[in-house]
Parts: sequence; structure tokens; C-alpha cells
Amino acid sequence: MNLFNRFIYLSAVVLISFLFLFAYPTLVLAGDCIQKRKTPQAPGNIYKQANPLGVTAENISAGEKLYTKGAKPLACIQCHGAMGKGKGKLAMGMTPKPRDFSCQAMMKDIPDGQLFWVIKNGSKGTGMMGYKTLKDEQVWQIVAYIRQFAK
Repeated sequence: MNLFNRFIYLSAVVLISFLFLFAYPTLVLAGDCIQKRKTPQAPGNIYKQANPLGVTAENISAGEKLYTKGAKPLACIQCHGAMGKGKGKLAMGMTPKPRDFSCQAMMKDIPDGQLFWVIKNGSKGTGMMGYKTLKDEQVWQIVAYIRQFAK
């Protein structure tokens, strides 16, 4: 192999290695966190509803308190974890795994109203129970808080 061909070959190896090590994982991992669910869609009047409380520091803080310890019978953190990645203490052994709220690729496609409805009613076929005893305002505060994980 002459010097020119060797240069071309090594350049191609370096380029392919770079793409494999840096570009490929970014492209693949961006969609890896998406979790397929068969959760029924919320009723039309709720599904596309935006959070009526707005995303304020006060609502996010109230949502955090509910997420970490206030929601009963079980705080969200127990299954979804402190970082919202679905890796809480009780997540081990759950099938399907709890929702990963930090997944931007997935969370951008779930409207606030759908999140509200699932928190309130649960998600059949998953470990997500309904929180019917929470007031609507509290559920919207939790929605405001969990939205922060995907930012």
C-alpha cells in the first residue's frame, strides 16, 4: 500500500471511529429513553389541556413537595426516583418500568392534560396507581414539577 492509500485508509478509520464514538451514541441514545405505553388517551376535554396553574416557582415547589413526600398513599419519588428517571427504590422488578420523566424525546409529545389524567386515574397494565384523593390543583402542581426533569 503506497503512502497516499495508507493516508486515505487511516483518515477513513479515524472518521468512522469518531462517528461511532461520538455521533452515533448521541443519535441512538436520544430515542432510547422513549417508553412505549398502551395507556388510554385522556378524554378530549382534558387531553390537550395546558396546565391552568402555569409553571411558576411556587407551583414547581409545591409539586416537588408532593412528588418527594406529600402524595399519598405513595410519593412519586418511590417509583420515579429523585431525578425522574423511573429508577426509584420500588422500580426494581416493575414491568413496565416507571415512566422516565427526564426523556425529552418522549415528554415533549405528552400533553399536560394526559399527565394530569394518568396521575389522577392511574395507568392500567403498569404500576401507576391513580391518585384520586389529590385535589386537581395538587395534580397540576405535580405536572409542573415533573416537566422540569426533561429540561
